[in-house]
Amino acid sequence: MEDSAELDDFKEAMHLIYGPFDSLKASQAASWTPPENSGGHRGRYLWTDAFGVLNFLTLHKETGGDQKYLALASSLIRTVHSVLGYDRGGKARLPGASTQNPLGGGLRIGKVDEKGPDGDGQYHHYLTIWMYALNRMSITSRDRSYNDQAIALARAIHPRFFVDIKADAPRMYWKIAMDMSRPLVASEGNLDAVNGYVVFSLLAATSGDSGCLAGEMADYQRVIDRKGKHTISNDMLDLGMSLWIAQWGSPDHVSAQQMGARCLERFGQTPPPPAALSSLPKSGLQETTDKLDHQEFSGQHPRRTRLAFRDFGASLGLRCYSCYAGDDDKPAYERLARKLLPGGWEAFLRYQPEEELRPISRVMYAAALVPGGE
Repeated sequence: MEDSAELDDFKEAMHLIYGPFDSLKASQAASWTPPENSGGHRGRYLWTDAFGVLNFLTLHKETGGDQKYLALASSLIRTVHSVLGYDRGGKARLPGASTQNPLGGGLRIGKVDEKGPDGDGQYHHYLTIWMYALNRMSITSRDRSYNDQAIALARAIHPRFFVDIKADAPRMYWKIAMDMSRPLVASEGNLDAVNGYVVFSLLAATSGDSGCLAGEMADYQRVIDRKGKHTISNDMLDLGMSLWIAQWGSPDHVSAQQMGARCLERFGQTPPPPAALSSLPKSGLQETTDKLDHQEFSGQHPRRTRLAFRDFGASLGLRCYSCYAGDDDKPAYERLARKLLPGGWEAFLRYQPEEELRPISRVMYAAALVPGGE
């Protein structure tokens, strides 16, 4: 269990998005409607609310199993589906969805603008993080219906993000239209295929039928094979999510340890050999943490010009990936992860100039502060 000060900071960040939920009783939480404060269209933004669900599950764990937080997570899931599973007018389900299959049309991102370069649509990486949130809700609540919903969503969106899906070397789109009818961004996301493979494997494992998404996973595998060695980005959030993926393992030809070690190398460290991650050098880590505050490192800009939520994603990934470190060396990962949190970012929780980024910054801060899980 995290110390009380960290948990208080965690709750404060969540309260700034979802209101004073701690004043609710468990019976009230079941009918709670989250405030329209996630930074998106009609108050909902898929990435922010996915981590909102995960953070409520963390509170359930950290409070010894308080059922109120499961009820809050369930209410948030229901609200997201009732907003982002519908068209922007809120009158009709997305094409392909039905009462029997409410996620058959996917889920909108929740962008404020309908059209334009940053307009609404569907992102593969947002959809997979929502599937993961549903999966964790299923495991925590012991209600398989949430994982079933995630599998239905996976099957609905999967073919829409592919080009020549049956080819030996298919490609993927990064962003598609709200109705999934066409690509909006033809380029390929760096993590989409490996992220899809890992999340789909978790859904299948939870279902009890390891082969239920075998065809979809084979499609991702062919994309991974075509791309070859995973590209380690300079982007902080991409680094963090790569480490988050690596904690679960990777397709057989991509060593999770090697992937993680290469991410650590990009942070400016000299990582240990893949089979001996417990020998992380403290001096190299200290040099990296100094660079975070004082100068550019690994292609990154100084903190004053970076986005807070992307640093928080890197911190979250480091803390999740620390499961590969020996007990004596976990503090080394913790020091680097925590260096990405304090010393200048806290003010952004309340006063970040870009109002639209406040919710995503707050929810990612909470997730990085107390990652939860096992």
